[in-house]
Amino acid sequence: MTISVGETLPDATVLRMGEEGPEEVQMADLAGSGKVVLFGLPGAYTGTCTTAHVPSFIRTKADFEAKGVDAVICVSVNDPFVMDAWGESTGATQAGIQMVGDAASAFTKAIGMDFSAPPVGLIDRSKRFALYAEDGVVKVLHVEENPGVCETSAGEALLAAL
Repeated sequence: MTISVGETLPDATVLRMGEEGPEEVQMADLAGSGKVVLFGLPGAYTGTCTTAHVPSFIRTKADFEAKGVDAVICVSVNDPFVMDAWGESTGATQAGIQMVGDAASAFTKAIGMDFSAPPVGLIDRSKRFALYAEDGVVKVLHVEENPGVCETSAGEALLAAL
C-alpha cells in the first residue's frame, strides 16, 4: 500500500558512499527528524531522471533551505557506486543533495512506490515521487502517474506546495 500524507516514513537500510566507501545507513536517521525533502525516481542515468527530475531539485535546493528544509535526499533503486557517480555527473552532490541507493528496494517497497517494467529492463524500481516530511511524518506527497513524466514530482511543484 502506498504511503499517505499523515503517515510516518518506514525505516529501511539504504546505502550511500562514505569517506571509506559504501556504508549502510538507516532511512530513519536520514529522514526521521527535522524537515526533509525526499524524492524518488526509476533509475540513475535514465532520461527523465537525469534531464528533468534531479535538475529540478538542484534549481530549488536553496529555496527549500530558505523554507527551513534540513535535507534534500534523492533515493533510487541503484547501488551506492552508481548513485555517487550520478550525483557527481549531474551536479547534485555539489548542490548538497544526498544521493542514496536503495539497492534491495527495501525502502521503495515499504512506502509502496515500487513497480516493474520488464520490457525496458526496469525491475523493482521506484515510481517517480517527491515528498516533504517533518520529523518523519509525510506532510506533502506528489506521485507521478507516468514514470516518464516529471511535473507534480518536480522540485518546483513540491516547493510550491510548502
